[in-house]
Amino acid sequence: MPSQLPDIDPEETQEWMDSLDAVVGHAGRERARYLMLRLLERSREQQVGVPALRSTDYLNTIPPAREPWFPGDEDAERRIRAYIRWNAAIMVHRAQRPGIGVGGHISSYASSASLYEVGFNHFFRGKDHPGGGDQIWFQGHASPGIYARAFLEGRLTEQQLDGFRQEVSHPGGGLSSYPHPRLMPDFWEFPTVSMGLGGMNAIYQARFNRYLHDRGIKDTSDQHVWAFLGDGEMDEPESLGTIGLAAREELDNLTFVVNCNLQRLDGPVRGNGKVIQELESFFRGAGWNVIKVIWGREWDPLLAADRDGALVNLMNSTPDGDYQTYKAEDGAFVREHFFGRDPRTRKLVEGMSDKEIWGLSRGGHDYRKVYAAFKAAQEHKGQPTVILAKTIKGWTLGSHFEGRNSTHQMKKLTAEDLALFRDRLYLDIPDSALDKTLPPYYRPDPDSDEMQYMLERRRALGGAVPRRRAEFKTLKAPEDKALDILRKGSGKQEVATTMAFVRLLKELLKDDEIGPRLVPIIPDEARTFGLDSLFSSHKIYNPAGQRYTSVDRELMLAYKESEQGVILHEGINEAGSTASLTAVGTSYATHGEPMIPIYIFYSMFGFQRTGDSFWAAADQMTRGFVLGATAGRTTLNGEGLQHEDGHSLLLAHTNPAVVSYDPAFSFELAHITRDALVRMYGDDPGAPLGGHRSPDVMYYLTVYNEPFVQPAEPEDLDVRGVLAGMYRYAEGPRADDGEPGEVKAQLLASGVAVPWALRAQELLAQDWGVSADVWSVTSWGELRRQADAVTEHNLLHPEEDPQTPYVTQRLSQTTGPVIAVSDWMRAVPDLIAPYVPGGLSSLGTDGFGLSDTRPALRRHFHVDAESIVVRTLASLADEGQVDRARVTDAVEKYRIRDVDAAPAEDRSDPSPAT
Repeated sequence: MPSQLPDIDPEETQEWMDSLDAVVGHAGRERARYLMLRLLERSREQQVGVPALRSTDYLNTIPPAREPWFPGDEDAERRIRAYIRWNAAIMVHRAQRPGIGVGGHISSYASSASLYEVGFNHFFRGKDHPGGGDQIWFQGHASPGIYARAFLEGRLTEQQLDGFRQEVSHPGGGLSSYPHPRLMPDFWEFPTVSMGLGGMNAIYQARFNRYLHDRGIKDTSDQHVWAFLGDGEMDEPESLGTIGLAAREELDNLTFVVNCNLQRLDGPVRGNGKVIQELESFFRGAGWNVIKVIWGREWDPLLAADRDGALVNLMNSTPDGDYQTYKAEDGAFVREHFFGRDPRTRKLVEGMSDKEIWGLSRGGHDYRKVYAAFKAAQEHKGQPTVILAKTIKGWTLGSHFEGRNSTHQMKKLTAEDLALFRDRLYLDIPDSALDKTLPPYYRPDPDSDEMQYMLERRRALGGAVPRRRAEFKTLKAPEDKALDILRKGSGKQEVATTMAFVRLLKELLKDDEIGPRLVPIIPDEARTFGLDSLFSSHKIYNPAGQRYTSVDRELMLAYKESEQGVILHEGINEAGSTASLTAVGTSYATHGEPMIPIYIFYSMFGFQRTGDSFWAAADQMTRGFVLGATAGRTTLNGEGLQHEDGHSLLLAHTNPAVVSYDPAFSFELAHITRDALVRMYGDDPGAPLGGHRSPDVMYYLTVYNEPFVQPAEPEDLDVRGVLAGMYRYAEGPRADDGEPGEVKAQLLASGVAVPWALRAQELLAQDWGVSADVWSVTSWGELRRQADAVTEHNLLHPEEDPQTPYVTQRLSQTTGPVIAVSDWMRAVPDLIAPYVPGGLSSLGTDGFGLSDTRPALRRHFHVDAESIVVRTLASLADEGQVDRARVTDAVEKYRIRDVDAAPAEDRSDPSPAT
């Protein structure tokens, strides 16, 4: 405020004050207000640093005098838009035919058709554009309109349109309901229908484009990111939660287009308020350039005649609920209930007919207003831009649709609707063709002026959109020497698998081909995970560099930022980190540049917190590494209920694109990582058990913060088993005469539980004369998926000899009961239970996490070595191989019910016994 600053020239200040007083006295408050707003606007343009207004009047941001010349053929574009409107609605309508009835949405595209068409004809650059093309997030519910345009362009056929939402049953294949790249990998590029994620992902895509440019990997300076969102969608926290990043990093390569039809799925967005004004305040406050497109050109003469601001006052004070109602009524209703509320505004329209009043359009349906906004957004520098365009949900679909609360759920047009819709679009379709079930699509002659105009505009802008390409030069796998640091073990040093992976990452960063492609992504836990060692060598990406003097500058692991930094350090922000993972992990397709994300997070806050984002990442065919660090329910022992993760492997398994591993040892990590790189980015020789595998996956690796001596890789390591999901790590001890012990058992363990199983192996042999083999299960999930695939094959090919799942095959060659243990809930190892010969007994950490020592927690959950022994003896007793009294003896011997009796881990060397 001025009162907080010294006045260095009081006389000049008084002259300004006197000038303002003079304007108020001679021209009135409205004129003074206008001048003050213009001064504020000018001060922002001059970067004076005056705080911006949170909101402005309910008017178009760009006045008529500042609108640019519209370069297109508006009549031709209006005709094209009519064809697309018709085909979009008819496609959904035909999808409701008897025996199909698959749903669809008509009204969302109807409200936004003008917004899209201005983009298609003048702004959206395709993949063949010299600058590389734009990235466009199309609103999910508007997909019928995008399909309808592709039909006019000759990219889709009538047969394909009739397969809308029938991807399996329709002859020749159908069209996905919404933008799903995984389902239509040559068409859609970005998934959007999980509302809220589109805007956030667009922000991080725009930031990643700058990252690629600043690192010199690709010139992205001529690429623009567009995100089309609904005003109801802006209620999602993700829609607004990351807009500060876009302003802070001055992402002027980003434009949000919010289709403000004032309606959610069930009713008004802000019936008692004004959502456009609310959103303007949010975005202005965050530092965005805001362009409002509220009124069509028919309002310009009325506003010019509104000398005393009565009309502007009405516009400002009318709530959205009333604006929705006006467009569900007629011109006479608008005259009475809007203009009639003030004698001055009633007089403004006294010379207009009810039809003319009804024809006063909203800005989002006016080509010139929309073009002016898009052009201003693309040319604006220093800030991202949001365009708030006011429209009517269900526009042109008739009185049963326009502005009705139920319009989102309406899928079909009545015979009356069809005729009125056709007439309103001036289409040459006879009444006899308007079958109520299968009305015809409309495609004009390919040589018509409109069709030629449409195709020429796309050629000039770089080809059709949307379009996805996935063409890149495969990367060479890292040399074996890069893996040696993990394969040789840690000697006498105790190393957690989290640190082991960091060591491997440092080696991979040195690789000439792989190294520059690696992008560590961290949500403000770098020091926790030991990644602070990369700060000085690879630096944190910041487009502004580092303008401050770091407090730890004298330290070897000082915090360092740079315009060319490699690390994406996202702050306490898992959602934004996952958006970065998606942008980096799809660069092979969006830019033809394979980049390798290494997203490492506190494992509890990955799939649990941002599971929806991982699902969208899978849809977008993201490739890369996801690391759940500090994994396990008991390993992160002091943190308690909301930090200790015993279930993310189960959550990850629900995502078909996630390949999960729970490695115990550093050498396992090395082989899994190398295989993952070959699969996702190299010339993949195929799955470890044979057959093709998709490269469009993410690898989820759970790593732990509990250090122990990492054993060297066994000379005869079963690498195939490591990659397939399980291998026998340590055979049970044999009897003195060289023969196997009479009583056998099989202990299956994963991750940090393998050392517990090895200790249990010792106790079983030492105290009970039981010889137990210990298996390292690197992936419960991959074992289950391979087994399910075999079962499916056997079901569909009964004429062939049945195949055997890998887990069944391996355990069929053993004797004794099978006991599974991990630091995860039982449902994780139970994934393989249906395929274990003779059944499976599992131990796990079911329930909430608790704060205590590791031994106490493991005894509490009954997963420690002594508990494994008791469970093994109980299983042997069930089979009649040992007396049940021995189980009771073991319970008493180890005081298994007493958490205070749990011994500290006394096995520091997990090398297999010899």
